[in-house]
Amino acid sequence: MKPPSSIDASPYTDATQRSVAQHLGMWTFLATEILFFGGLFACYAIYRHTYPEAFAAGSARMDFWIGTLNTGVLLTSSLFMAFADHAVKLGRRETLRRCLAAVWLLGVIFLGLKFYEYHQKFVEHLVPGAGFHPDGGAAPPEQLFFVLYFAMTGLHALHMMIGLGVITWLFVRASRGTLTADRPAPVEMTGLYWHFVDCVWVFLYPLLYLVR
Repeated sequence: MKPPSSIDASPYTDATQRSVAQHLGMWTFLATEILFFGGLFACYAIYRHTYPEAFAAGSARMDFWIGTLNTGVLLTSSLFMAFADHAVKLGRRETLRRCLAAVWLLGVIFLGLKFYEYHQKFVEHLVPGAGFHPDGGAAPPEQLFFVLYFAMTGLHALHMMIGLGVITWLFVRASRGTLTADRPAPVEMTGLYWHFVDCVWVFLYPLLYLVR
């Protein structure tokens, strides 16, 4: 029997088994995230069916162009994330760094536009609560639309900020040369997470901005 100090700490027999385990773990995590967001989407569907006119009126108060621009920004960031995954597997360190920097920058632009939009809603008195009194008045159920708007986009923004933190960590590792072609899992798993967050926004965009 080998002494404890000489036992291999890796639980995997080969790289294929390690990759399968990593993907299984990541997809399991994303499945729980789908359930997390799914509750909000179900709530939206119920109230949208119950108060269709109020939700259409709430959507009409949204800034269509900010939502559309943010959609383009986020989809472009997913493209660069895919390029980063390709670059690490080819061992192209500088390309990897540039792609990660592009993803980070686009993510920051997305959040900047989103927080600007939040500011707009505050100025227009569209934040749910005692101060909710938009110009021209609003039916009481319209406030439900904005409750869901802030809940869904706020949760999405939180996931974006977590993703940006991870991408910053990847950029540091890429700069130090510790991300290699034989172990691309950190970039690959982060890419799956980032694409998931983008997919959530692809559903949020029409539900919030195109209902009108």
